Order: sequence, then structure tokens, then C-alpha cells
Amino acid sequence: MPIERLHGTCIAIETDQGPVGALLRADPGGGKSDLAFRLINKGAKLVADDQVELSCEDGVVMARAPENLKGSLEVRGFGVAAVAHVDRAPVALVVDLVTADEVERLPSDRSIDLVGQSVPVIALAAFEASTEDKVLLALRARASAMPPAPSAVTHGEQAGAPPDGAVNVVLVTGLSGAGRTTALKALEDQGYDVIDNLPLRLVNPVIRQTPEVQPLAVGVDSRNRDFSLAGLSTTIDELRADDKVALRLVFLEADEETLQRRFTETRRRHPMAEGRPLRDGLAAERNLLEPLRAKADVVLDTSLMTARDFAQKLTGVLEIDAGDAMTIFVTSFSFRRGIPREADMVFDVRFLRNPHYEPALRNLTGLDAEVADFVAADPGYPSFFEHLTGLIEPLLPRYQAEGKSYLTIAFGCTGGQHRSVTLTERLALWLDGKGWPCTIGHRDLPTGL
Repeated sequence: MPIERLHGTCIAIETDQGPVGALLRADPGGGKSDLAFRLINKGAKLVADDQVELSCEDGVVMARAPENLKGSLEVRGFGVAAVAHVDRAPVALVVDLVTADEVERLPSDRSIDLVGQSVPVIALAAFEASTEDKVLLALRARASAMPPAPSAVTHGEQAGAPPDGAVNVVLVTGLSGAGRTTALKALEDQGYDVIDNLPLRLVNPVIRQTPEVQPLAVGVDSRNRDFSLAGLSTTIDELRADDKVALRLVFLEADEETLQRRFTETRRRHPMAEGRPLRDGLAAERNLLEPLRAKADVVLDTSLMTARDFAQKLTGVLEIDAGDAMTIFVTSFSFRRGIPREADMVFDVRFLRNPHYEPALRNLTGLDAEVADFVAADPGYPSFFEHLTGLIEPLLPRYQAEGKSYLTIAFGCTGGQHRSVTLTERLALWLDGKGWPCTIGHRDLPTGL
């Protein structure tokens, strides 16, 4: 793969379409590093400063730094600083830094050739206050027109949904610290049975015994007790040859700085860093797993992704229908036994009249009409329920838009038998009428749902 080195600076940002980079060009002293520094302070990451290596991979221009310059940015008046960086990024845009009077008000479209590929060019004034915002705006606009980057997805933009009549299996592997646990949690939220750290000798038999109606996600990496690259490669080949198994291999990776930070923050020991620096362990694992990466249906670089972005990207490339529904669970509880730990919203309804002090109602529950009518007759009830639904209704679509899979709403009273049960049933009925199906639980009723 031919590599072209040029003078410039490259930064990258994360977008809904994945990471995209901007190549900044200027004469020496023209403000490349200064603009990159301001962009990094707005959340971008450095790819390379001063010298940028470019290559063409699957029709995408990829940028990286020479090995001796990784993570280093020249900050005028301070010196060379270590900054947040990624190993590489697809170049979506070239920004030529010019004087303010050279910036066109309504520029015509233009592009340049980089390693055989056409890349759009814009001209901006390096030191104007709005320049970094303009770069970010242009990058995000350009992202939707970019082909999938090799660092984000390989072997096609989508891994595709599995064929009918075959066991749907996603095998998640990759570099330690790149997000395997997060990936498995995201797949579990989509209805997959999940098995992590399954011994390699059991992967094949477990998958073959899985009913075809139940999708399965399996996590395997170099921390598995009997891990061997040859053994895992053979298992993958055997499963891919089986018409009854629809296997998709997901390989997760991240740049060196991100992995180092994650291991430092969690204080976990890298499986290949025994008796040597973490950096050496990361490099050894990356080299070891390179053949496995080449086998993958999907390669995801998680360096710039939040957990939410990662989950959305993963389900997108696997063509998993996440659906529009958010699972809502409404439950009652007794404050004597504590607030449900899983509750997202908790409402204390002990201000309402207590049916416990009515002899005819004491042994009934909020499931009985007599108790429900008694609670609803409280003078404060109508106003409370109106304000309650007024609070919840606008929140539900916002929670769903943010990717929330589960929402638990809990009502508490003294005994968890009367008032909280009534409110739980009433709110569930209201939610259903608004098109939000939900399930109901009554944690502390004697029958215990």
C-alpha cells in the first residue's frame, strides 16, 4: 500500500457516520497547529501534526502520523505537548488556511487529488474566532457523503442480517479494552442470549446446540483461558462452513492512547503485559490478533465513541432491528422495604389519604375497585395525576430518542398495598392509552408479582 507523506496537520471528530478527519494545510507559521489546538479543546482528537502520512484503503484516504510523532502537537509559546490523539482517521476534508481577505464569501466547489482520491477543499482564515466552528460544521456536513472507513467497517458497510433458518450468532472479539463487554451488553438489550469468556473448546458445541429462534452473542478474546489464534480461526472456519449457522465476526479495536487510558482508569492488568510495560503488551496483542482482524465481517474502532454511539453503530452495521419501542415497567413498593434500585423515576404518594385506616378497605389492595375509588376521591388526587402525566408525557419520546431501552417508574407508599398499587395501575392504563405499552409489577403485595 503506497504511502504519501506531506506537510500538514490532521484532526478527527466522531460523527453519526463514524470518525472523520480534516487535513489542515498552510505555509509554515500559518496557524495549522494553533487551529488544531483549538479544535482539540472542542473535543476533536489529533491524528498528526507537521507530518501526515496518507494512504488509500478501499477508496478512502486514511491519515496517520509517523511513528515518532504520534500524539505530539507543537503549541507555539509552550512547546511540544502530548494531546488526545487517534492512530488514524479517514480524510473527509482539506482546509487551506489563508488570510482573511482571501476567504471567499460564497466559494465554488473545489477538490484536490490525494493518493488517487478526490477530496473537497475549503479555504478559511486560521485565526478568526469562528474558524474552528466552521471546520466542525463542514466536517459533519461532509461525513454523510463519506464511504465507510476501513477503521470503522470492513467487508462492506453492513454485515447484513442473518439468513432465515440458521442460528444467528455474533462472535465478538478484538483488543482487550476495546469494548467487548459494552458490545455484549448492547446485544443483550436487543434480545440476544449472551455468553462471555466461553472457553474456546466450548464455542463450537454451544453454538451448534442453540435453537435457531434465539440469537446468540459470544465474547472471546486473548483473556480466555485456552485462547489460541489457530484454534479460534479453525472454529470460525468450521462454523462458517455450516449452513445451519449464520456467523458474523465483530472485531473491536481502539488506538493506543485510548486503550492505555482505559486500562489506567480501571486499574486492570492487560493479559499480555505481564512483566513488561503496558505499551508493549498492547502492541503484542495487536500484532497477535491481526490475522483475526482480517477475518472479521465488521471492524469497529471505538476510540472516539461514547457507549451510546457504540451501541447504535454496532446494531446498525449488524442490521439489528432495534424497533421503536422502549420497555416501560411501572411498579409499586413499600418504603418500609426500600426504594427499588432499578427505578429511574420514583414518586412518593404517601400524601394521599391512606385506605389502611378504613376498616372495610384495610384487607383489600389497590387492585380492588373500592380502594381505587377511595384513593381517586382524595381532593389532591386529580391535580397530582394531571401534573404527573404532564411531567412524564414529554419525557418518554426524549428518553427513547436518547436510546434508552428500559424505563422503570415506581410509586411508593407506606405498606405498598393501597395507594402505590392504585397509582401504578392507573398510570399503566394512561400509558397504554397514549400508545406506550408497559408491564406492571407490585413488589410488596402479599402475592408479589
